[in-house]
Amino acid sequence: QVQLVQSGGGSVQAGGSLRLSCAASVNTYRIRYMGWFRQAPGKEREVVAIIYTDATDGLTTYYADSVKGRFTISQGNAKYTVYLQMNSLKPEDTAMYYCAAGPLYSGYWYDESKYDYWGQGTQVTVSS
Repeated sequence: QVQLVQSGGGSVQAGGSLRLSCAASVNTYRIRYMGWFRQAPGKEREVVAIIYTDATDGLTTYYADSVKGRFTISQGNAKYTVYLQMNSLKPEDTAMYYCAAGPLYSGYWYDESKYDYWGQGTQVTVSS
């Protein structure tokens, strides 16, 4: 059974930075894409950033338009460890952030239904 263990997050003022980490408990061929979704109170869960862990010719990353240029997703030394560096945080970034992983043999990177494994969630709060 694959478990995703998250760490990081917390509270920061607008303009500040935070980093999230996510590590899979086992190596499995069923994890080809890993990344982050978030859900703010009263809103639907949305994709933040995804990385293709099986890339052999350089990393492939995807970002929501709302975080491009501010957030960076990266892969750790362990293949199934990913980080989300969040800079220039805004109050609208406040949400519960969830790590996600899955094979995505079809469909789109931003479709949460394509991810089989989820972390426990970590709160990010940005104050103005």
